[in-house]
Amino acid sequence: MTRKTFVLDTNVLLYDPYAISTFKNSNIVIPLAVLEELGGLKRHSDERGKNARQVLRFIDALKLKDGGDFRTGMPVNDGISLRIHIDDEQLNKGSFPLAIDHRPIHKILLVAYQLSKASDKVVIVSKDLVLRVKAESIGLEAQDYENLKFSYDKLYRGFSDLVVPKSDIDNFYKDGHLKITQRDFLPNEYCQLSCAENSTATCKYNYKTKRLEPLLPLNRDVWGVKPLNTEQKCALDLLMRDDIKLMTLIGQAGTGKTLLALATGLRKVFDEGVYNRILVSRPVVPLGKDIGFLPGSKEEKLAHWMQPIYDNLEFLCQSSNSKTADETQKWILDSKKIEMEAVAYIRGRTLPKIFIIIDEAQNLTPHEVKTIISRAGEGTKVILTGDPTQIDNPFLDKDSNALTFTIGKFQEHAIFGNLFLERTERSQLAALAAELL
Repeated sequence: MTRKTFVLDTNVLLYDPYAISTFKNSNIVIPLAVLEELGGLKRHSDERGKNARQVLRFIDALKLKDGGDFRTGMPVNDGISLRIHIDDEQLNKGSFPLAIDHRPIHKILLVAYQLSKASDKVVIVSKDLVLRVKAESIGLEAQDYENLKFSYDKLYRGFSDLVVPKSDIDNFYKDGHLKITQRDFLPNEYCQLSCAENSTATCKYNYKTKRLEPLLPLNRDVWGVKPLNTEQKCALDLLMRDDIKLMTLIGQAGTGKTLLALATGLRKVFDEGVYNRILVSRPVVPLGKDIGFLPGSKEEKLAHWMQPIYDNLEFLCQSSNSKTADETQKWILDSKKIEMEAVAYIRGRTLPKIFIIIDEAQNLTPHEVKTIISRAGEGTKVILTGDPTQIDNPFLDKDSNALTFTIGKFQEHAIFGNLFLERTERSQLAALAAELL
């Protein structure tokens, strides 16, 4: 069987620094232009810089281990051979139809083009649609990097509808639980039971008892917030459960993801004392500019990115006690029990007994979310919120972002819960805009 040769683009290695090890029984070629881009990024303090350094160290370790020549090919593992393709004066442009200029994209395509002349099994792998389109336009096979991906359209939603006989619903209310044999449930999955007689019941699956059980009773609002629909009711149940250590909330703008998470955090920290403090973070994706372009201290820079969190906090303070809203908000911020932090600064920390909210998590890569979740110490709860259909990161899509990946990996584990929120409750205008625009 003919071995395939995969030419890797820079963005693949930045997205997954272990990408080289995933192409079993294949030849991997890294153009020099890619190596130069990684070298330029290695001094950055963000996740891209970390991944660039990791890839370069991995390549360097291979040479130190075997003392071979990267120009001819070095063994990696699982039948993988790695080669660095040198762009030098001897690289013949030949019939390559694109101009060779300062753009690395054309140099990468030239390497793949020249290799294809010597082999029928050359594939260029990139997360850049433009590069893939250009590759196919000149007769090269191109593909997206498919590792660390789950289909968003087939994703576990955390909530389902089930039609049952009315007697089942009656027994659920009478006994406080119900055994279901019609279908299988995932741990902590929520369900709306209904019947032809228009009776309904909202319940959750207990993986230990293998039965459907009622939601936690809410004797009062959560910092002025009451669930406005069934999905929010189930989301609040997940948020209030201390046995759930990791959860994801997915939904479009106005569905209440961040508001519900922050309200629960305030309840758990200030009222119940379950956690020591709240840590709220958002990835900084300012359309290509880094947080360092803003003047002032780190806190002053973060204030711009965290304004949606402050807005939610102000709303909660007004909802819980409208007469002293300003004093309540000042008291919360002065208590030092709520911390705003950029995702880039979480790496390396250990966070025990913290209620962590990562907002706009769809702009994180799977490796970035691994870094965040692995910071959780004993007694910590992590909530990821966002909308995988609204991504600002140019090399992520609804199938390859941190939210989708986390659900795909954790859905069968008992400490995890997920819920899609589909109904916008911010306002009538917001709901109509979400539907029409």
